[in-house]
Amino acid sequence: MRYSIDHKSAVPLHMQAENLLRQLIAEEQYQNGKNIPNEVDLAEMLGISRTTLRIAINKLVFEGLLIRKKRAGTKVAPGAVSSKSNNWLSFSQEMKLRGIPITNFELHVSWELPDKNLASFFNISPDTPVLKMQRLRGRPEEPFVLFVSYFHPRVGVTPDDDFKRPLYELLELEHGTIAALSKEEISAIGASELIAAKLSVPEGSPILLRRRFVYDQAEKPIEYNVGYYKADSFIYTVESTR
Repeated sequence: MRYSIDHKSAVPLHMQAENLLRQLIAEEQYQNGKNIPNEVDLAEMLGISRTTLRIAINKLVFEGLLIRKKRAGTKVAPGAVSSKSNNWLSFSQEMKLRGIPITNFELHVSWELPDKNLASFFNISPDTPVLKMQRLRGRPEEPFVLFVSYFHPRVGVTPDDDFKRPLYELLELEHGTIAALSKEEISAIGASELIAAKLSVPEGSPILLRRRFVYDQAEKPIEYNVGYYKADSFIYTVESTR
C-alpha cells in the first residue's frame, strides 16, 4: 500500500484513514474481490491505532462500501462506488456546463496573516503570511457571488500570477500542484454590510455560504475557499444511487 497518514495535519486521523480507504477500494484488485489488508497490518502501515482505523472502516461498512465478515476479512462490496464525489468542478467549469457566461467584476490579491482556524487548517504558524484572493463574479449584467480564497504558502502562488485564468489550471501548469480532493460545507447566513454592498442586496438578506477545503494528490491542504452567493442564484444538486 502506497498511502500514508500525515500526523502533522489538522485533519483528524480517522478522517485521513477514511479518505485513504476510499482510494484503496477503488483500486482494481480490491474491486475484483481481494480482501483489503487486515486491521493489524493496515494500522501498522499507516502508523495509527486499530481503534482509529476501525472508526474509518465502520463508516464505510455503514455506507455499504465494505463488507466485513468474521474470520473472512473485509472486502469491497460488489459494485461499490465511493460516496465521496470525485466530479467536483471549479466555479468556471460549473458555469460553463450550465451555459452561463461569467464576468469578473473585481479581483484583489494581497498577503495576509491567517487567523487561528486558517493556520490550523494549513498547519502553519499564525505569523506566516498567506496569499488571499478576492473575486466578485457573476453574469454580465450583475454579480451574484463573492469568492475569498487563501492558498497554502507551499503552493508558491504570488500576486504576479494571472488569476484571470481558471484557478486549478493555473495551480497545475504554473506551480505543479494538482487539486485532487474538495470537501464542502454549505450553510445560510444573513448578508453583512460588506457582502450586501458587494452583491447589491439589502443588509441581512439571505446568503448561501459555501466553504471549500481543497487538497492535493497527497491530501495536503492547498486552498481554503469561501463563497458568498445570492440565495436565488445557487442550487446544489446531489445525485445518489443504491
